[in-house]
Amino acid sequence: MTKRRALEVTILCPHFTPDVAPTGEVMTRIAAELVQRGHRLHVVTSLPWYEHHAVEPGWEGQLVRTERADWGRVSRIHPFPTDKRNIPARAVAFGGFTGFAMAVALGGPRSDVVLAMSPPLTLGLAGWVVSRVHRVPLVFNIQDVFPDVAVELGLLTGRRVIAAARHLERFSYRRSDAVTVLSDDLAENVRAKITQGLHGRAAARQAAKVHVIPNFVDTSWITPGPKENRYRALNGLEGKRVVMYAGNVGLSQSLELLLDAAAAMVDESGVVFVINGGGAARPELERRAQGLPNVRFVDMQPKDRLPEVLAAADVHVVPLKKGLAWSSVPSKLYSILAAGRPIVASVDPGTEVARTVERAGAGLAVPPGDPESFTKAIRRLLDAPDEAAAMGSSGRRFVESWASPAAVAAAYEQLFFGLRAGMPSSGG
Repeated sequence: MTKRRALEVTILCPHFTPDVAPTGEVMTRIAAELVQRGHRLHVVTSLPWYEHHAVEPGWEGQLVRTERADWGRVSRIHPFPTDKRNIPARAVAFGGFTGFAMAVALGGPRSDVVLAMSPPLTLGLAGWVVSRVHRVPLVFNIQDVFPDVAVELGLLTGRRVIAAARHLERFSYRRSDAVTVLSDDLAENVRAKITQGLHGRAAARQAAKVHVIPNFVDTSWITPGPKENRYRALNGLEGKRVVMYAGNVGLSQSLELLLDAAAAMVDESGVVFVINGGGAARPELERRAQGLPNVRFVDMQPKDRLPEVLAAADVHVVPLKKGLAWSSVPSKLYSILAAGRPIVASVDPGTEVARTVERAGAGLAVPPGDPESFTKAIRRLLDAPDEAAAMGSSGRRFVESWASPAAVAAAYEQLFFGLRAGMPSSGG
């Protein structure tokens, strides 16, 4: 078999190590695996800013920073951080970041393929321009389907504004040579949009661009560990029955449900509800949690402590607001499965999250925005530790067959070479 030549890959993404955003961790690992396979990369990303929504100390002072490595380079651009709820300011910030990212990518090495990540959706437009100037294929990776998420959250309003966002979305999909999504749900969503108004061969050609490449979970790193660990000791959780949400405390999560459950179970001895992480919604949650002695807020932990954090819970929760599970698949779901802990998912029925929990036998899925069902499911798992342990073990077995980081990178490599070998460009 003839060995394939190394590719020059331009990657446009909003976060990259050492930034701690989940999407940054995904792209960082894919990039590392592509390097292992012999490819050279130019990663165009932002300065680290995710944790505190401000450029991290030590990274200030320059609009663009470039780091060189044996495998290529990383160009970091100021992200112009703004409050997530201020949509006009956020749009301007995304526009500024995208414009600089496009210019830096065009000024970098000539690529063989461009990989752009959304959100932000605007990076699809930047990726298209770079790919057309370099005359190479564009692969558009969709982590969350925008603007659907922003519309569902009420952050994006106004008929004209929503129409403009949907036009940009459809434009980006159609100008891409391939669009990758995380699940069959998201694939159906994107195919419906990319084929809107098209018929026959034109619709089939556009629909064929959509590929499902799931995010990975590293089951050799995240493994079932003892509940009584350093994380519990540091946070006064020894001997407690811990119900945990670990992740971004943002606007997409229905974490009010966790407070409702805590209020309903405030007199149940030894039960503690932990919200581990930071984000735009945390200050209001902390205000609402005043007077609930069984609720603890813990700051985001260093990445290398993730297995320990996940192991510390008796039950993990994955709560998404109504409608969002059709547009988003939280990566934390697979990490929890790898940790061998049971899950209570508050999500739309029939979506990827609900189906995964049910197929894996890894926990309970309840309707979104239903405090009574949510609390009942948590109580059931806490009161039946043997059943909960069996669910955790079942989830671990299920996820062990999931895609590894190397397998996901191999899928992208295969897609890159397939496009290079002659898949027709969209052209519009």
